[in-house]
Amino acid sequence: MSINKNFPSGPDETKRLRLLHASGFANGIRFPELDALCIEAKASFDVKFAIISLLTEELQIIKARDGFDVETTPRNIAFCNYTILTDQVFVVLDATKDVRFQDNQMVVNDPKVRFYAGAPLIYVKNIRLGAFCLIDTNPRAGFRLGDKAELADYAERASHLLIRRLRSTG
Repeated sequence: MSINKNFPSGPDETKRLRLLHASGFANGIRFPELDALCIEAKASFDVKFAIISLLTEELQIIKARDGFDVETTPRNIAFCNYTILTDQVFVVLDATKDVRFQDNQMVVNDPKVRFYAGAPLIYVKNIRLGAFCLIDTNPRAGFRLGDKAELADYAERASHLLIRRLRSTG
């Protein structure tokens, strides 16, 4: 399995990709219960977009969303590449001031991402299939510890829904 190195990847990337494909989650099927979580999170955090994304070798698949009309993006522009490196919430307060993202087409062009916060979707130990993301077109001054905990809770709920779905169909 070839792994594109135009973005960071963790030591378990090959295993992560194998599990993602084996789960069947990378298909285009949307789950209404995940969309409901995005709707709830978008309102709770007062952001323009809330998405749940999964990362394949080449694509970021938007599995659920509220406010975001895109179904996939090239993986090499996905902020979520950084989110899935650890179990911690990843935050970019102003993407125009972050050297990793300031030239990213999602920052330079529409939707003009400024703020991003993502919590990993932990599948099993050291395997994070994707992320639960909050995105806004306005930068933020901060993202408190309580905000991070709440976002991590949304990601955990999404992970549990995915795992439950897998067990009920597998």
